Amino acid sequence: MDDNGLPCLDLLEATPAILRGLMVELSDADVRWKPAPGRFSVGEVLAHLSHTEGHCYRARLDRFLSEENPEFENDDAQDHLELYRNMDPEDAFDHFEEQRDTNIEALRELPPGAGERRAVHRKAGPITLAQMLNAWALHDLGHIRQIAELVRARKYLAGAGPLGEFYQLKP
Repeated sequence: MDDNGLPCLDLLEATPAILRGLMVELSDADVRWKPAPGRFSVGEVLAHLSHTEGHCYRARLDRFLSEENPEFENDDAQDHLELYRNMDPEDAFDHFEEQRDTNIEALRELPPGAGERRAVHRKAGPITLAQMLNAWALHDLGHIRQIAELVRARKYLAGAGPLGEFYQLKP
């Protein structure tokens, strides 16, 4: 918990650095590699993170703070695949980092008790801001895992030779 009682802020703040660390040895070809049709590349995951940071999480945060009991739609990444496919990965990640810094600053400035603000999610029902922050952390961790698996499969599996057979990858 942060000083204002909000959960997950340290993890949310750390996500960009964690992702940069995972991608430190990737080439542009590695970032654009897809393990199979219908699966995301690292670049598409970065574009998704950039898009959802502003259009989902920040938009919801602003509504939590400015409206009484706002109603949220479900945001489906599949609706934005073309956008993700066409974004430059480095530009998308830079934009994600900038937005995340701004969002963390805004979250850290919220008064105690802000986590109890309520909204209604069309599919999940009533939620609090604190619950959304936990879901935001779950979202980050899922994509950290996804990028880690993509990096493992693309960059290191072949180099492990026969030792690679001991790893169950799920990119």
